[in-house]
This record gives sequence, structure tokens and C-alpha cells, in this order.
Amino acid sequence: MSRQRGFSLIELLIVVAIILIISAIAIPSLLRSRIAANESSAVGSVRTITTAEATYAASWGTGYAANLGNLGGTPAACLAGVTAASACIVDPILTTGAKNGYGLVALGNSPSAGVNGGFEVNATPFVVGVTGQRAFCADESGVIRYNTTGVAIGTGHGTCSAVATLLLGN
Repeated sequence: MSRQRGFSLIELLIVVAIILIISAIAIPSLLRSRIAANESSAVGSVRTITTAEATYAASWGTGYAANLGNLGGTPAACLAGVTAASACIVDPILTTGAKNGYGLVALGNSPSAGVNGGFEVNATPFVVGVTGQRAFCADESGVIRYNTTGVAIGTGHGTCSAVATLLLGN
């Protein structure tokens, strides 16, 4: 009689169980890492848009941009020449209003004689707990704030300044 070589069913089940245990430990960490990366990207986008708003206001003399689209522009429009409606200050990815699991909105506010005296920018996760946990905002003060619920903060004048939680190190 020849004896067959190989693994027994019990040995294979033990290996599968070990792999499942390791997966159960590793997957939540990977998801938390992805959320943290998306939040970092959202904060960077809010900073970029805030800086672009200041540049827009200084360059065009018409106050802050009316919307996010005015800060960017298509590559073809930027090659043709910049205008107040297509300033080409931020890249086209930001002007789409979506980046790394976050929705981005920037609107000018406090109009006076056709000049926007302020702006609000928001970054809100598409799916709270999956693409991000916190919502971020900034206004003409340049201070980035956030809420821990992930609910959209709003773009009306003074909405962001009413959020109590400041992002440290901005």
C-alpha cells in the first residue's frame, strides 16, 4: 500500500481560519486608513480653494468668485485666455466638485454692488463612515473648521464661522 501525500481537510480548515482571522483584523485598519487619506485630501482641497479665492479677489477686482467653476476652467479655455468666469487658478479636478470621496462646493456671498465680499467652501463626504467621517469648511478668514457628523455645513454667510471645531495646524 502506498500512502498518499498532501494536506488533510483539518489542516486546510485551520489555514483558512487563520487567514480569516488575519483579514478580520486588517480590513478595518485599511478602511480607517482610507478615510484618513480622504480627509487629508479634503483639507488640502479646502486650503487650495481658499488660497485660490484670495488670488481671484486680488486679481479680478470683483470680489470673491461666485462659484467653484469660476476658479478653474477647462484646459482649452485656459489656453484661450483667462477670464473672470474661467480664471484657471485651480485644476479641473477640483472644479468638478468631487475629489477622493468628498463633494466640494465654494460659493461667493455677501454681494454688494456686484462684488462678493465673502465666500464659503465646504468639503462633505459622499458616504459618512465610508469615504470620510468629518465635513470641512472655510471662509474668507482662512480658518478651516469641521464637524464630526459629516453633515454638510452650508455655504451661507457666517455658516462656517458658526462651526465651533477648528482644525489644528492649518
